[in-house]
Amino acid sequence: MLSETKLNVLKQISGDLSRDEAIWASGYLAGIAGGASLTAVLPPQQINNNTQNAVKKITLAYGTETGNSKKLATALAGIVKKKGLQVKLADLSQYKPKDLAKEEFFFVVISTQGEGEPPALAKKFYDYIHENEINLNGLKFGVLALGDSSYPLFCQTGEDVDSRFEILGAQRIIPLKKCDIDYEQEASHWIEHVFEAVNRSTDQGAKNISAPKVSAGRKKYQGKVSAIINLNDITSEKETYHIEIETDEALAYQPGSALGVIPFNSKEVVHEIITLTGTDPQKQVGTPKVTATVEELLYKHLNISYLLKSVVAQYAKITGHSIPEVRLSLLDLLRIYPVNNADEFEEIIQILTAQAPRLYSISSSMEAHGDTEIHITVARSEFFIDHQKHNGLCSGFLSEFKEGEDVEFYIQEAGHFKLPEADRDIIMIGPGTGIAPFRSFLWERDATGAEGRNWLFFGDRNFISDFLYQAELQDFLKTGSLTHLDLAFSRDTAEKVYVQHRLEQKAQEVFYWLEGGASLYVCGAKEPMARDVEETLLTIIQNQGKRSREDAVLYLEEMELSGRYAKDVY
Repeated sequence: MLSETKLNVLKQISGDLSRDEAIWASGYLAGIAGGASLTAVLPPQQINNNTQNAVKKITLAYGTETGNSKKLATALAGIVKKKGLQVKLADLSQYKPKDLAKEEFFFVVISTQGEGEPPALAKKFYDYIHENEINLNGLKFGVLALGDSSYPLFCQTGEDVDSRFEILGAQRIIPLKKCDIDYEQEASHWIEHVFEAVNRSTDQGAKNISAPKVSAGRKKYQGKVSAIINLNDITSEKETYHIEIETDEALAYQPGSALGVIPFNSKEVVHEIITLTGTDPQKQVGTPKVTATVEELLYKHLNISYLLKSVVAQYAKITGHSIPEVRLSLLDLLRIYPVNNADEFEEIIQILTAQAPRLYSISSSMEAHGDTEIHITVARSEFFIDHQKHNGLCSGFLSEFKEGEDVEFYIQEAGHFKLPEADRDIIMIGPGTGIAPFRSFLWERDATGAEGRNWLFFGDRNFISDFLYQAELQDFLKTGSLTHLDLAFSRDTAEKVYVQHRLEQKAQEVFYWLEGGASLYVCGAKEPMARDVEETLLTIIQNQGKRSREDAVLYLEEMELSGRYAKDVY
């Protein structure tokens, strides 16, 4: 019972309370009596906003040619609305790409037309994201790609949008899903996973809300090349360079992250362009992103090596030439369809897109190599046009560096491609330069004493000349940091043997590892390696797990969605 004094105080206070205030006060007192916390009985307007869950709202955008993507996106929006998500449906033909940076959850349903082209109505959006450097560090995304597998560039537009978003810093929270002409069932599975991924992401955001992670944007590092080594023997047909870069400033990255670099164009090509056009190389010209001399713009800032079809079309309009729908270098365009004068070439400069960064998997570990050193593995790319040999722009740029030269770069954080818990087993499939992130994985696990087992499948052309990081891998085997190493050198035997054949030979044990919870990684060429490896994995799951083809696909899909199956292919 209350003392008379306290009772009088309570009567005095309660006498002026409204009905609602009295109800609240009774709840407050009941909460104290039951030992409840103050926040449990506070009215909503007095609870700290940090305790509230974030509003679960997504944007579902579609790019369509025949109407299928629109029809599907509308149906999918209805499904998630019934589950309690707020959905904004957006047509990419009308969506303002500048608004992307304001989005939190952005999901795309988009089809592919003809030879890997985007739908005509979505082309403006597609070109914008590929031609502009947008900071999408705050965006979480997923892509559902529609296509027809009878065409060689199946779901190419979806792949392009998915990879471009990642390059721009967005976080992929659900893997790219590619659907054939019978897409309804797969699409319904996809939207279920979208719902789960958004819930996971917002729940995690609520847990971390007291210490929000603030993105500083794309941080640029200045480094010096401290070592550059050709990993191939002199008898090899290939050149693969191990490049080490040292910095004065401490780096921050995780195994699986990538190093981004913007390459410079060939000085010889720039000189030839200036000669052909008769322009003054020292004339200052302003572009939407930078003002510099013509020479510096062409050398450091603008893409001149492989122009988009839309840029070629603008070139034709300015010069008056009739040019077919093709992709050519600026130099080839100028040779075949010359400009009329230097002033006209200045107009051409205005339509050129900014030089796009190239990403290379980091092959070092901060735990093993320190925080002022970073390594990448670069294969010098060569191709022929009209029987004339050309080098890949960035691989040529990097492989021609000399020790002591300066290089500017940034770190692209690992999204889905990262190590699991230290006690989890991992299977790594990485022929050629696909070994790069797995070298990082192995050094990291070796340095930290991770208990999980590590199994690597590596392949290339010849054992003698193309066994990249041979000594290191053999040392990891000796120390037990590498549990199994399976090799496939395709040119050493009469019948070509690739990594997928080694997987087939170890099918029973591979499936045993997967059933035991191992994480699976594939890195390297998308075509045909990654496709062939996935087909082999599906066969293993079918045969060893006594499953149907459909169940095997679902098994691998569930692994991917749970983060146990990750691909870094190019």
